[in-house]
Amino acid sequence: MTTELVDLSVPIATGMPVYPGDPEVALGPALTAARDGVNVLALHLGSQSGTHVDAPFHIDDALPALDELPLERFAGPAVVVDARGREPRAAIGPEAFEGVPAGGVPPIVLVATGWSAHWGSEAYAAHPYLTEEAARLLVDRGVRTVGIDALSVDPSGQAGPAEDFPAHRVLCGAHAVIAENLTGLDRVLAAQAAGRSVEAWLLPLRLPGADGAPVRAVARLGPV
Repeated sequence: MTTELVDLSVPIATGMPVYPGDPEVALGPALTAARDGVNVLALHLGSQSGTHVDAPFHIDDALPALDELPLERFAGPAVVVDARGREPRAAIGPEAFEGVPAGGVPPIVLVATGWSAHWGSEAYAAHPYLTEEAARLLVDRGVRTVGIDALSVDPSGQAGPAEDFPAHRVLCGAHAVIAENLTGLDRVLAAQAAGRSVEAWLLPLRLPGADGAPVRAVARLGPV
């Protein structure tokens, strides 16, 4: 079996779901081939739109911005943690991450909650989330990139932004990268269970001084 690429990104589209309070997304033609000789798309979106990464600067002006982080934060060997089957707004504690290796080259940790199945519905905001203790365990094991197939690694507010971000504070405080709104992790979990290696690419737009940016997240599955 040859290697395989799996798209872990949601499509960018007008009116797509955004975190409460973030800019709405709108796409439309700026130039057209019929009128102007070329097609150019105009984009209006926030830095946290769709599948994206958070830089530590997202929560604290004193922490590194997106362009101050090493590229190694955004690509490398990955481990997918199976956190599926939980109830809405369930906490994912440190016990879920006991299998994440300590020592050596720390992997990118992708958390599969299965909540991407609710993308575009009201249920999406009621996603499972990482506890502060879970985030601390990952940091203590050297992990500096964590992704999740949900709106946030922290609980989202019922009708607006959350009041606190404990998992963000721990991860960003360790200069870690957080990827959110991933999709397609079921397929990657199945490949991992079959003994295939997993690598992840979460490369953001090069935005100087930014809090984060949309990414085209991709997993590379190795041969069996």
